[in-house]
Amino acid sequence: MESYKVNTPEGTRDKLFEESDRRRSAEAAITKLFRRRGYREVITPCVEYYDLFVQAQNPLPQESMLKLVDRSGRILVLRPDCTTPIARVAATRLAQHRLPQRLFYNQTIFRSGDANHGLSSEISQCGIELIGAEGLRADVEAVALAVESLQAAGLENFRIELGHTGFFTALAEEMELDGEKVRALRDCIENKSFAVLDDMLAGENSPAAAAMKRIAVLFGGVEILEEARGLTDNAKALNVIAYLSDIYAELKAAGMGDYISFDLGIVSGLEYYTGLIFRGYAPGAGSVIVAGGRYDNLISDFGKAIPATGFAVYVDSLVSCLPHEEAVKADTIIYYKSGCLKQALELINSLPAGSAELSESESESGCMDDAFARGFKRMMIVSKMGSVEVKIGG
Repeated sequence: MESYKVNTPEGTRDKLFEESDRRRSAEAAITKLFRRRGYREVITPCVEYYDLFVQAQNPLPQESMLKLVDRSGRILVLRPDCTTPIARVAATRLAQHRLPQRLFYNQTIFRSGDANHGLSSEISQCGIELIGAEGLRADVEAVALAVESLQAAGLENFRIELGHTGFFTALAEEMELDGEKVRALRDCIENKSFAVLDDMLAGENSPAAAAMKRIAVLFGGVEILEEARGLTDNAKALNVIAYLSDIYAELKAAGMGDYISFDLGIVSGLEYYTGLIFRGYAPGAGSVIVAGGRYDNLISDFGKAIPATGFAVYVDSLVSCLPHEEAVKADTIIYYKSGCLKQALELINSLPAGSAELSESESESGCMDDAFARGFKRMMIVSKMGSVEVKIGG
C-alpha cells in the first residue's frame, strides 16, 4: 500500500485524546468570554469563491490558497481567512442591521505552504470582528479582549506587541517613495534585515530617512514611543505615537500594562490594515498566538463602507505553550445486570467525567478478567437491588 493512502496530507496531522481535549477546552473558554462580552457567533462556509479574495485585495498570495473547482468550472478555495468572508456577510446579510455589530467565529482556515516547511496547513482560529466601530475605544476593546482571551484559556506569560500602519506610511510619504521602493523597504523592516535596509537608504539624508532606518529596531517597552517621538517632526507620525500612547494608558489603567509592548516595525499587510496592528507571542509557541488590527477599507470592497477592527487567536499555537494537566484516567468499570442499563447510566453520570466505563462483558467473571487486564482499580456491579463495589488487584 502506498504511503499517501495511510498518511495525512502535507501540513495536516491527527490530534488525539489529551491534545484534542486541551484544544476544545481553550476554544470553549475563549468563546464563552466572547459571548459574555456581547459578541454573537457566525459560521461561514468552509469553501468560498476564489474571486471573493481577489475582490477584497486580500494580502494572502494566491499560491497559499487551497483550490478546487465546482461542477460549473468556477474556482473555489478552502477558507484561507475568516475576516474576509465575515466582511462579505457584514456588507450583505447584515447590511441593514444596526451598528456596531459584534461578531465572533470558531473555525478552521486552510493555507498551503512550501513542502516540508513544518507548518500546519489547517489552522484553528477563535476570533472577533467589531464591525462599524472606529476610534480609540474600539481599538482598546479589541486589544483588551485579546489579552482576556489568552488569560481565559489559561495562559499567563505572554505579550501583545502594538504597531500602527501610520508611522511607516507617514515617513514613506515624506520621502516621496514610489510603490516598488515602499514594498521593498517594508519587506526589509518586517524581516529585520538591517544591512539591506541601510543599503537601500544609503544616500538618503533626510530626517524621514533617518527615522526609517530606525523603524526595524523600534520594539520594546513604552520607552520605544519616546524614542520614536524624538526621531521625527512629521505631524502624521507624531499623531500615531500619541494614539498608541493613549491606547497604552487605557490598557495600563485596566491592569493590562504588563502584557503590552510595542513594535513599530510591524508593517506587513499594509494594504489590508489601516491603523492599529497587533500580535501576541508566548514562550514555547512556535508562531504568533494572536494577530489583529484595524481594517477600515475591507468591507467597502463588497459595496458598503464600514470601519472595523478585530483579531484571531491561533488556538493550536496557544495550546502548545499552555501548562500540561494530567488527564483523568478511568479507574472504574461498571458491569450491569440485564435490564439495569438506566441505573448503570445514572451511576456513571454521578462519577467524575472520564473516570468510569461501562463493561461490554456478558458475565461478571468476564468483566473482572477484563478489568484486571486493563488495570482498573474497582468494578461496580449494578442490579435492580442497587450497586456493589468490588476491589480489583488486592
